[in-house]
Amino acid sequence: QVHLVESGGGLVQPGGSLRLSCAASGGTFSFYAMAWFRQAPGREREFVAGISWIGKNLNYTDSVKGRFTISRDNAKNTLYLQMNDLKPEDTAVYYCAADLQYTKVQRLPGTWGQGTQVTVSS
Repeated sequence: QVHLVESGGGLVQPGGSLRLSCAASGGTFSFYAMAWFRQAPGREREFVAGISWIGKNLNYTDSVKGRFTISRDNAKNTLYLQMNDLKPEDTAVYYCAADLQYTKVQRLPGTWGQGTQVTVSS
């Protein structure tokens, strides 16, 4: 089973940018559809973005469309989330997730990373 480790979180001012990375190991990365989720304090974990096995299909939650971009590099076994024009409401722990099925990875993934904190504040 694939193992996932996120990095790239931190503190950023409103309007700023961050790029999150998720390094995968222990499995064939290109076999997995991938996704990003986030969980803000006191709220349920929510889907942010999903990408299919070779990146042909993408999906975003409405609140991040036009600001966030999900991508993957199968040669480097790495998933990315480029986040631009960040807002205070984007503050959350961000998790990457993997599943063999593209529809399932966006709802109930089989594998999760440990999360990375993103804080948007002035």
